Amino acid sequence: MSTGRVANGERAAAPSWVDSHCHLPEDPEEAAAVVAEARDHGVATMVTVGCDRASSLVNLALAARFDGVHATVGLHPHEARHGVATVADLFKPREGPGPIAVGECGLDYHYDHSPRDAQRTAFAEQVAVAHRLRLPLVVHTREAWEDTFAVLDGEGVPERTIFHCFTGGPDEARRCLERDAYVSFSGIVTFKGAPEVAAAAEAVPFERLLVETDSPYLAPVPHRGRRNRPAWVIDVGARIAALRGVPVEEVRGRTAAAARTAFPALAEEPSR
Repeated sequence: MSTGRVANGERAAAPSWVDSHCHLPEDPEEAAAVVAEARDHGVATMVTVGCDRASSLVNLALAARFDGVHATVGLHPHEARHGVATVADLFKPREGPGPIAVGECGLDYHYDHSPRDAQRTAFAEQVAVAHRLRLPLVVHTREAWEDTFAVLDGEGVPERTIFHCFTGGPDEARRCLERDAYVSFSGIVTFKGAPEVAAAAEAVPFERLLVETDSPYLAPVPHRGRRNRPAWVIDVGARIAALRGVPVEEVRGRTAAAARTAFPALAEEPSR
């Protein structure tokens, strides 16, 4: 892997989309191709998200290599049984770009790959890290809304909290907004079988609305069944534009602005 950061060059001239949550490939050359494709599609900023120690280290290395790529460090609820100590040192000052957020972390009661008590403990500990370091918190919640809100309320909701890959409806969105959180929509908003997610995407105010791919998962329509990539965040944005009856360019600009507020490190990039 090159030690120099790869600049956006001329591709950064056009206004860009922000993919607020993706998982870039571990292979550096494959990651380079995915990033280049995204830039060619007008996606110049990507937040690549850590789920455990290995993925967090990969992401930090990618953030050091590519302009416009930013890394988070976190322990996913699937990995909660391993303990937050496995990633704690990655939040310490280091050479090169550090993490711009804590997460993804939270609760997943659909798969229960880690015991629920371990999930709640790891989640609460990472909320505490976000408070201590004054970093944004990226939340994963699946079939665990009540306990997710309970942990956040008990620990105190960080100033910038992002509910990624939102799978609830307007009621859950309202409860997120009551906590001054951001709500991030993935390709699920394009699925015919998720009308409640579409209804939430219509209701969330633009200043709290983000778009993401969660790639390589959840490819949006018309790419269902294929390996997702950050370039396709534009399809998520197009669906939200259609739902809200506004131009796609408005969604692009307003979600990018919201992302730079949710993740202050993004605001340090040159305007695109």
